[in-house]
Amino acid sequence: MTLDEARAAPIPEGARSALLLRHGSMTLRYYAPEGHDPQTPHEQDEIYVVVAGHGTFALGRDEASLERRQFGPGDAIFAPAGWVHRFEDFSADFATWVLFWGPKGGEAA
Repeated sequence: MTLDEARAAPIPEGARSALLLRHGSMTLRYYAPEGHDPQTPHEQDEIYVVVAGHGTFALGRDEASLERRQFGPGDAIFAPAGWVHRFEDFSADFATWVLFWGPKGGEAA
């Protein structure tokens, strides 16, 4: 899957990202929100690999515990299943690969 193919992939109505690959419990998606990131916690663990752009990533068990860190192209970011997370103050060219895998609730440490 190339970046150009990912950018051209359709995003189904009601979805926020394009599904690119699926194998067992693993899915690979392409996510490029515009303006703000409205996502909510997911049922599976996930890794973001930033393709383009920069901004701030917020992550915590709940809204009160959010920690923020800067991100840029090439960065990999882990978000455990069920945790609150979102991209904030990101550039207009922001885009990321997203890998989901494992059981609902995430894998045991």
